[in-house]
Amino acid sequence: MRIVVTGATGNVGTSVVSALARDPQVEEIVGLARRAASLDVPRTRCVQADVLTADLDALFAGADAVIHLAWLIQPARDRSLTRTVNVDGSRRVFEAAARAGAAIVYASSVGAYSPGPKDRAVDETWPTGGITSSFYATDKAEVERVLDDVERANPGLRCVRLRPGLIFQRDAAAEIRRLFAGPFLPNALLHPRLIPIVPAMARLRFQAVHSDDVAEAYRLAVTGESRGAFNLAADPVLDAETLGEALGAKVIPLPARAVRALASLSWTLRLQPTPPGWVDMGLESPLMNSARAREELGWEPRRSAGEAIREVLEGMASARGIATPPLDPAAGGFMRIREFLSGIGARN
Repeated sequence: MRIVVTGATGNVGTSVVSALARDPQVEEIVGLARRAASLDVPRTRCVQADVLTADLDALFAGADAVIHLAWLIQPARDRSLTRTVNVDGSRRVFEAAARAGAAIVYASSVGAYSPGPKDRAVDETWPTGGITSSFYATDKAEVERVLDDVERANPGLRCVRLRPGLIFQRDAAAEIRRLFAGPFLPNALLHPRLIPIVPAMARLRFQAVHSDDVAEAYRLAVTGESRGAFNLAADPVLDAETLGEALGAKVIPLPARAVRALASLSWTLRLQPTPPGWVDMGLESPLMNSARAREELGWEPRRSAGEAIREVLEGMASARGIATPPLDPAAGGFMRIREFLSGIGARN
């Protein structure tokens, strides 16, 4: 098999490429990335290519499948750019894959789901309208509609949508800190042993999964014959109590309104790069049932959700990463100067 992976140098992409390289069915992996990079992975070559401008027909020629991971989270203040890359770029990828006759495996998300329950888990039939106050969620939901259109226009095309919870790994820790916390947060304060409290908010219950486990789901999806959507989440569901137990921290009740107001104020003052819609997504997205992935893909996470979040926190404390442009711990520059110069969420 010849597999093309967009967004191959990021958190999920690096894990997916490694998982594919361990599968003897995969003869060649072409990793596409917006910025020049290299991956020391067998049978893999990296190509610098922007999904908005690259000749995707040439890059996808002869591919058996395209795994579409490329996505912009920052600059969150530039909605024109993020939507253009996320939605229009995805459309270009899907349409080019369809012309090439390649199966599509798309990186959707729990964020694509409409608001849902926190006292039970929903399956893949739950509506995918997104969370309207979250640009990430609305883009994920809109790309689901784009893929619907491509599937209708190409009835024989095999399409898979993977909808994971929050995805963590140690080697993505530096990037996750840059994307969501910004330059003012000292690494050392993020060590699990130094987190004294966990806020308890009504409806703040969410799911996480390790990047390597998500990558295995991509390998199973791309090398098998499955179609449709699959939820991906590890146990247990994370809430204040499970996080407090995992981190050895005290649970302190806080009103969600106050937490959102603080997120909004710090965003407005450019103290951090994460708009308050991310809080809304955490409070409103439903819990997911991953039974279909276990039964049809044969997928089983090897790490718990608690292990995944503890690993990324430990990685943040030690500024862990690897030498790709997104994951490089030095990407922010000396004393994080590049992060400050970016306008903290204003420029990518």
